[in-house]
Formats: sequence, C-alpha cells, structure tokens
Amino acid sequence: MADQTVAIARPRPEASSTVLQIAVLAALAATGTLATNILLPSLPQMAASLHVTSAAVTSAITIFLAVFAVGQLVVGPISDRYGRRWPVLIGFAVFFAGSVWCGLATDLPNLLAGRVVQAAGACATSVLSRAIARDLFSGAALARAMALIMIAMAAAPGFSPLLGGALDHYFGWRSEFALVAAFAVLGALAYRMVLGETHHATRTPLDPLAIAQNYLGLISDRRFVVPAATVSLIMGGLFAMFSAAPRVLIEAMHFTPIQLGLFFAGTVLIVFAAGMLATKLAPRYGLDRSIRGGLFAAAAGSLAMLLVSLYGPTFLPFLGAMSVFLLGMGIVNPLGTAQALSPFGEKAGAASALVGFWQMMNAAIGVWLAATISHEALFALGVVLTVFSLVAVALYPLRAKAA
Repeated sequence: MADQTVAIARPRPEASSTVLQIAVLAALAATGTLATNILLPSLPQMAASLHVTSAAVTSAITIFLAVFAVGQLVVGPISDRYGRRWPVLIGFAVFFAGSVWCGLATDLPNLLAGRVVQAAGACATSVLSRAIARDLFSGAALARAMALIMIAMAAAPGFSPLLGGALDHYFGWRSEFALVAAFAVLGALAYRMVLGETHHATRTPLDPLAIAQNYLGLISDRRFVVPAATVSLIMGGLFAMFSAAPRVLIEAMHFTPIQLGLFFAGTVLIVFAAGMLATKLAPRYGLDRSIRGGLFAAAAGSLAMLLVSLYGPTFLPFLGAMSVFLLGMGIVNPLGTAQALSPFGEKAGAASALVGFWQMMNAAIGVWLAATISHEALFALGVVLTVFSLVAVALYPLRAKAA
C-alpha cells in the first residue's frame, strides 16, 4: 500500500518523462513481433540445422502466434487484479528463458517448446503495453501514445527481417535468439526504472466467473466491441500483407532476399507517416471522423490491390496500393484502439487482452486465407484485404448506436 501511495503522490511527468514512458511502452509492444519476424530470413538455415523441411520449421511461427493470442486473455485479468509491474517483469523473464531455450535447441520439438515459452512471456509485455498506456493517458494524449506505440509495432516487423538476415549471415541463426534475449533484459530494466506500477484504479477480483463477466460485458458493449473488431480486421489485413509479400516479390517479381528486407524496412516510413498524421487528425476532427477516413483509405488501397492482381501485377502499382492501405491502417489502428480502451479504465487489462486476442486471431485467419484462397499470391492478398476492409467499413457505423 505504501508503494501505491508514493506512486499516486508523484508529480505529473514532464514532457521528457512522457517521451521515455512512450519509448518503454513501444519496446514492450514490439517484443512479440520482433521475436517472430526476425526469424523469417533464417527459416531455411534453421530447417537444415535441425534436419527438417522448411515447411515444418514454419510451425515455429504458427505456434508462437497461437500461444501469443490465447495467453493475452489470461494476462489481462491478472494485471487488473495484481497490477502491471509483476506481470510485465515475469513476462520478460519468461521471454528471456524461452529465447535461450530456442537458441540452444538441437531439434524441432525443443525449438517449438522454446517458442511456446517465449510466446507466453511476449504476450504479457504486449498486452500490458496497451493497458499501461490507458493507465497513464486519456483522451487525445492516449491516442497520441497509441499512435507512437503502433509505429514501434510496425517498425519491428519492418526492420527485423533485415536485422535477422544480417545476424544469420555473420553469426548464424542462433544469434537472433541471443539478440532478443538481450532485448528482454534491457526492456525489463527500462520498464523498472521508467514506469513501474501504473494501475491505481479499483482492482477487479480474479476468479473465473468475474473474468467471464468482464469479457462478456466488454463484448456486449458497442463502445468497445465495434472499434476493437474494426481494428482487428484491419490488422488481419496487415499480417496477410506481410505474409504474402515474400511470395509476391520474390517469386512473382524476382526480388532478392536483401531487396525484400529493404522493402519491409521501407514500409515502416509509411506507417510512421500515418501514425504522425493520426496524432494530428484526432484533436482536429475527433476520433470518429478520423477513423472513418482511415477506413476508407484502407478500403481504397485494398480494392486497388485486387485490381492490380487482375490487370497489372507489376511492382509500382503494387507499391501504390499497398501504401494507401498502410496509410489507412496507420490511422485506424492507434485511434481505434484508443477509442476501444478509453471508457474502461478499471478493466483496461481485460480490454487490452481482448483487443490483442482478436488482433492475433484475425492475423492468423488473414495469413491462412492469403495462403489458401489461390495459388496466385497477389490475387489472394487482394481478396483478403478487400473483404476485411469492406467488412470493417460496414461494421464501424454500428458504434454510433451505442447508448
């Protein structure tokens, strides 16, 4: 209780402290995507080292996403009951242990076991980055914080394949796990020094009935479910794009792996610009109008992608369509997430967990559909983006009917 009183009595942080807080939150949010995408260039080398096929070793990605999605549903309510500090620190410790386990694995079962442990830790840091942001900020400040956190989450999958390829080339694929283990140590130290405990609202009870009631209450509230589902659909399209891009660019457009890595890194600039635009739009036009504009941009880019697949499957049209979609996604994601979390301060952990779960499940569905709808990767991607975006556009107006 003493610690809680001291935390409440602290003066309002200055601008420099706020920047540090958001930087640490961005590191928490990026942990999961860093651990997944840094491996993409090394999958063939990992398969050869572990004496399995490349298809078999991709299960290390699938199992990570599955555990990552489900684990968030558990971590959120725990943090609403016991606070954010210990779940985050334990999450980093578990993630570190899983990373070391993966780095020492000599066969696929051990690698997969390590990935399960790694994902169990990463889900805690990711889901709680949003809950902590809700603890610290509100209104336009929360929207700005979520925009910057979103940029970090986009930067991780954008730059990590390039970093992973370099590490694999010079030190081997195991060095990638050494890097993410070191990242966990630094992230835990930064969190402890800069943030610490932030949950000072009423603690909700931790029992199955209360947890179920919390989730059912959120799902039945349009103020939460409409923006959360909207964001999840758009994020599902984003993950489908990342998963399909190697097939489109390497197989169809004959990019080299290095060019592919540079392409992913370049997408970060678009997302960065969109995040900055979102911070300007929200105070001026409000969340509703800004989100609607982002949704229309995402839908326009999706339809353009489908047309490119049908009539002009070349790089520049593909890049143009992708850029418009990313622009819309970069606006919708932070603003929609902030809108979903804002009314639920006492349930911020559960609300953030449910948002994260839906995002990862839609990501898994989007990736699966993009790989199975058609053997033409670009056409499959266009279909997935178009369907997800148009459903999101149709869904979002239902929020206006919320009481």
